[in-house]
Amino acid sequence: MELLIVKDYDELSRKAAEIVADELKSNPRIVLGLPTGATPLGMYRELIEMYKEGKISFKDVITFNLDEYEGLSKEDPNSYYRFMNDNFFSHIDIKEENTNIPDGMAVDIERECREYEDKIAKSGGIDFMILGIGNNGHIGFNEPAEFFPGFTHRVKLAESTIQANSRFFDSIDHVPRYALTMGIKSIMHSKKIMLLASGKAKAEAIKGALQGPITPKLPASVLQLHRHLIVIVDEEAGALLE
Repeated sequence: MELLIVKDYDELSRKAAEIVADELKSNPRIVLGLPTGATPLGMYRELIEMYKEGKISFKDVITFNLDEYEGLSKEDPNSYYRFMNDNFFSHIDIKEENTNIPDGMAVDIERECREYEDKIAKSGGIDFMILGIGNNGHIGFNEPAEFFPGFTHRVKLAESTIQANSRFFDSIDHVPRYALTMGIKSIMHSKKIMLLASGKAKAEAIKGALQGPITPKLPASVLQLHRHLIVIVDEEAGALLE
């Protein structure tokens, strides 16, 4: 594990973008695993600026997003499809057909999950997975449970996740209760993983994930077993680390 503790969110965003850019330069056809949420937004802004300055190109990159809400169409402003297009994809030269996000409106959810895994496999697997972490230690939408879920699947969101994500919706009643997410095996099969965390609200989760027991009750703790893990946290998120 490579642990980087930086001063603040801005420095975290710059460092994360630099690492992604280095990976992209060494492999222009890289397959990226991408997160949503507040944490990666700064990294995406930095990468957009690098692209506009001609330092990097995404024209041959393939991406797979971690998750999507069940029941939200691509046009829904709260869908992760819209999030990615509004905050990243529409600002760079990536081909739309090379971006992959689970279909939250799929009629057959189990089939959608299987086909998503097939797409990942046919692409050669994920070279570089970028993760955020929930306050309860979830990665993707893999919530605390009695076991580590395997591959892409439907998940019932924890009440704490619904509460945390309600800030993005008009009302907590509008937050979907289910989602499609890559499973722990999907994530752990990635060749490299980078975990990002910012703010004091993530300090307990980061402490448990990096220095606590490996347990499905704190899903991110499984990352301790990955052969190539980079962790970037700001001082607040890393405050409890020994």
